[in-house]
Formats: sequence, C-alpha cells, structure tokens
Amino acid sequence: MDNRAAILAHALRLFAARGYDAVGVQEIVEAAGITKPTLYHYFGSKRGLLDTLLEGHFTPLHQSVKQAAAYNGDLPFTLEKVARAYFDYAKTHRAFYRMQLALWYTPQQSEAYQAVAPWNEKLHQVIEEMFTHAAEQHGNMRNRQRPYTATFLGMVNTYIGLALNDYTELDDPLIYQAVHQFMHGIFS
Repeated sequence: MDNRAAILAHALRLFAARGYDAVGVQEIVEAAGITKPTLYHYFGSKRGLLDTLLEGHFTPLHQSVKQAAAYNGDLPFTLEKVARAYFDYAKTHRAFYRMQLALWYTPQQSEAYQAVAPWNEKLHQVIEEMFTHAAEQHGNMRNRQRPYTATFLGMVNTYIGLALNDYTELDDPLIYQAVHQFMHGIFS
C-alpha cells in the first residue's frame, strides 16, 4: 500500500472508531508509519484528508443512489432500489458509513459537519427529486417532498446504524418491511 492509501485507510479507521475531533494528525501518521510532512504533502491538512475521504466515498454512493432513484412510475419499487443502494454501500463500507453518520450529527459549526453537509445535502436532493416526480402521480404527496425525504432517509440511516451495531441485518426482508411501512404512512 502506498503512503497516500495508507493514510486514507488509517484515518478512516480511526475517525470511524473514535470520531473526527478525537483523532489527531500525529496519531494518523503514526498508524500509517509516515511523517506529518507526508500527510500534509498529500492532503494539506487534517480537513483536506477528511475532504478526500468524503469525496472518495460519497461519489460512488451518490452515483448508486441517483441511479436507483430514477423514478419509473412505481414508487415502492423505486424506494426499494434506493434502500438497497444505501444498504449495500453501508454493508461494504461499514467504517465510512459509521464515520459519515457521526459527522452528520456533529454541531453545525464544527469542521466535521461543514465537511459532510454538502455531500448529504446532495443525496437529499436526489431523493427529494424522486418524490417530486412521484407526486405528479400521487396528488396527496404534493408539497411534501422534503418531509418525505427526511423521513425516508432517517429511516434508512436508522436501520443502517442499527446494523452497524449488530442489532439487525441489512437484507431484502428489511428493505421490504421498511419500504412498506413507509408507504403505509404516505397513503394513510
């Protein structure tokens, strides 16, 4: 593993285990077996390192979610695809998903929140757009896209958080159950 990859891998592991603010640059470089100047050469700063981690992981997650959220006239099917995209990513990138969830719930003024917020907002926009298209067919959904997005992603991320803590499995029965519970709320 080259120095850049080692820094990214160790930083992700440490940030996921203890939180961004609890991990110092010295700890990262010691874990990676490099010097601070090497980290600064590749990333400029601890924040630059975090930004690189976020971009490297959120870009494929965003692409996967965007593809899944392409509304085809069947809302339950589309929601199942979206939930599966999130679940599959979280299952294969557990440390990243744990880290980004923690970052999302830090204080708004924190460096960590400032780094992750644009990425999460971009994902929210994809889901909100899906609900906007669905509302064209389902009149009772009009002007509720934002709350539906927040509720749906909140549910998805809660299930992922539970799975990351070994309380549940991110499997097809859970996707089915989650989507149908959500749909019941929309149509009731």
